[in-house]
Amino acid sequence: MPKTSTRASARSLPPDELFHAEEPASLEALNAIIAHSKPMVRGGKRAVLGEGPIGAELAFVGEQPGDQEDLQGRPFVGPAGRLLDKALTEAGIPREDTYVTNAVKHFKYEERGKRRIHQKPTMGEIKHYRWWLLRELDFVHPRLVVALGGTAAAALAGAPVAIGKSRGKYQFGDIPGYVTVHPSAILRMRDHDEREHAFNDFIKDLKTARKLAH
Repeated sequence: MPKTSTRASARSLPPDELFHAEEPASLEALNAIIAHSKPMVRGGKRAVLGEGPIGAELAFVGEQPGDQEDLQGRPFVGPAGRLLDKALTEAGIPREDTYVTNAVKHFKYEERGKRRIHQKPTMGEIKHYRWWLLRELDFVHPRLVVALGGTAAAALAGAPVAIGKSRGKYQFGDIPGYVTVHPSAILRMRDHDEREHAFNDFIKDLKTARKLAH
């Protein structure tokens, strides 16, 4: 059963008729609401829903779907997702045992010719989606929520979070959490040695999160 305290924190947010017509009674009902709601960012035409078992020990929250996620309708299936999968394997965490989702459910992008260029969501946009995220985690009820990057951490905290200062164990209100980098930040590093070092640190974070969840 979902924790009462976490559910109360979600309900304390002002309801928005753009998000829901009524209180969803299950994750399936919530996902139906999300899937049929209009995007609140410029870009993606369909919502990308979370994926994984209810009751997962670990839940991973990313920023938003990317190009491949928008096309395939699944979270973390692009380059960042493949790096996450590799890190999870190195950390001894089966991805199928985790729950993976995003703070913002639609791909925000700008078209440049045939390319769709990722655009970072604003704090206002993050807050628009926050009710969905908290409600989603109510239903999944993980032992620990891992924020992958600043957008995810801000969505969980309800305010900006500095990754450099806050990296590690973090309490998101009533939700036990952990803050680390987003895999895409590692991919953007041009220096090979720097990228390898960052990836190894990311694996260490995942191992620590696994221990905390246990």
